Amino acid sequence: MHVALTGATGFLGLRLLRRLLDTHRTLTVLTHAGSGDALRRMTRSFELTGAPEAFTAGLPDRLRVVETDLAQPRLGLSEQTFHELADGIDAIWHSAGSINLEGDLPELRRTNVEGARHVLELAAAGRRRPVVHHVSTAFVAGAQREGVAYEDELDDTRGFENAYERSKYEAELLVHAWSREHGRPVLVLRPSILVTDLPPHPDLPAHPLLVIERILRDARRAAGPGSGGADGIAPECHAGPRGGPPPDGGPFGPVAAVRPRVRTVGHAHGRLNLLQVEHAADVMVRLAGLTPSGGVDTYHVVHDRDVPVPTVVTLLERLVPLSIDLVDTKPDDPSALEALLDFYPGMTPYLAHRRRYDDTRVRSLLGPSARSAPVGLDYLWSGLAPRDRAPVGPADAPTTAFPPVRYA
Repeated sequence: MHVALTGATGFLGLRLLRRLLDTHRTLTVLTHAGSGDALRRMTRSFELTGAPEAFTAGLPDRLRVVETDLAQPRLGLSEQTFHELADGIDAIWHSAGSINLEGDLPELRRTNVEGARHVLELAAAGRRRPVVHHVSTAFVAGAQREGVAYEDELDDTRGFENAYERSKYEAELLVHAWSREHGRPVLVLRPSILVTDLPPHPDLPAHPLLVIERILRDARRAAGPGSGGADGIAPECHAGPRGGPPPDGGPFGPVAAVRPRVRTVGHAHGRLNLLQVEHAADVMVRLAGLTPSGGVDTYHVVHDRDVPVPTVVTLLERLVPLSIDLVDTKPDDPSALEALLDFYPGMTPYLAHRRRYDDTRVRSLLGPSARSAPVGLDYLWSGLAPRDRAPVGPADAPTTAFPPVRYA
């Protein structure tokens, strides 16, 4: 069986590629046209993640790289190349996509919806009738903040927290329509937020949560060093880690010692589902080995234990010199910094989530091996901060405990 994979240079795609190479001698990797030397980047990523030298040395003989443009009909390929590609594959893994929480809907549709459409066109054109494995997201559940999200649910009655969620929902609608039209099976995999404890490196795919750090830092910088809270809420000042001098705070210099308070809507008993990316890739490949039903088989690839929102708040406070207070409603008197953060609505709603994802099917099919190790504060910190970086929080900031959330 010959397999094609999109998104192989991405955070999840790299792990899927590694796992697929355990069971397939060769693979075709569909990379973005003009994105650089994909084979070199994949090789470098495997080197940094501990792959044996013999494994990386053999990649040029095992990987066929085809540059494509998912947003274009026929993936931007000539008609002949497109049909030659389609006729040579037995399975397609579609992992590529944009997770830009700041993106607008037209931009995200070009990547996530049209990209899925054109991958499905590739599958339809193949003489071998390749099976499709479509990587979606558990967040197609949209703005359902409480209760249980089930795998057989796919509707927009509750709306969506951001354009990213809607684009992935629309892509799933395409998958269902395509399966009905062609009478072909499709595997839909819905991972939750994927994380790792591998420290960041410029030659590795970016950790998805780093975008939140960047948003907070950009807003902090734009608001300026004197951007303390609203009237009556003074900025907090802290010494550096373990009682040392104040941290330099990266782009802020000495002002990182000042920690403005930010009020954001959230829930003290909220929870988010975060799953190790390596475990997610393993579960996905194992699910793909099961006999399909003939229609669309959808699975939540999630952790069996959620991470409390207070832990996420503590993590953000470690990463960025801010003091975050969860409140029930948006403040009537927002500070300059709070007003700036309102420009990024895709980020903050998740702090109010208390829903859980039903994964009964996965657990019944894979048994105890579907369970994964706990994801705690120290694990998350390891995957977001370089080895030599100390937290920007106060000297007495806890390292493993889940501290109580402050309310303004």
